[in-house]
Amino acid sequence: MPTINTSATRKNASARVTVQFSVPRNGLPAATRFHTWAKAALDRPADVTLRIVGEDEGRTLNRQYRGKDYATNVLTFPYPDTEPLSGDIALCAPVVVREANQRSIPLDAHYAHLTVHGVLHLLGYDHETARDAALMEARESRIVTALGYADPYDMRSDG
Repeated sequence: MPTINTSATRKNASARVTVQFSVPRNGLPAATRFHTWAKAALDRPADVTLRIVGEDEGRTLNRQYRGKDYATNVLTFPYPDTEPLSGDIALCAPVVVREANQRSIPLDAHYAHLTVHGVLHLLGYDHETARDAALMEARESRIVTALGYADPYDMRSDG
């Protein structure tokens, strides 16, 4: 399947977000939605590529870069020492759909949350310690609810 690139920049945003689909787009949010979600989380100029991938690519990326042999929902790859900030974010469509279904979360809301989550990782946030996780989750909640979705941490059923 060919990769489809789209990009858009708002007049008031100093960020460039490119969206690539390496999977069929049926049932996926439009590229403009991903742009909106990513830009909502950015607090500085950035050049970000969001790639929506399938299970095989997601598993390969997670194995190659994190040493974990399974597909995960979102992976972030920042490029250090770049100006403006730049990096890639991979969202694994089958995993996102599966999680949304298991948790009874609207698919758009889950994609919005994971896009914001990935962008925050790009900005340097992490959840390695309880304190860092609390800071990141609080910021995610503010951004996602400002986008009009329910707080993702109030909705999760897995704790």
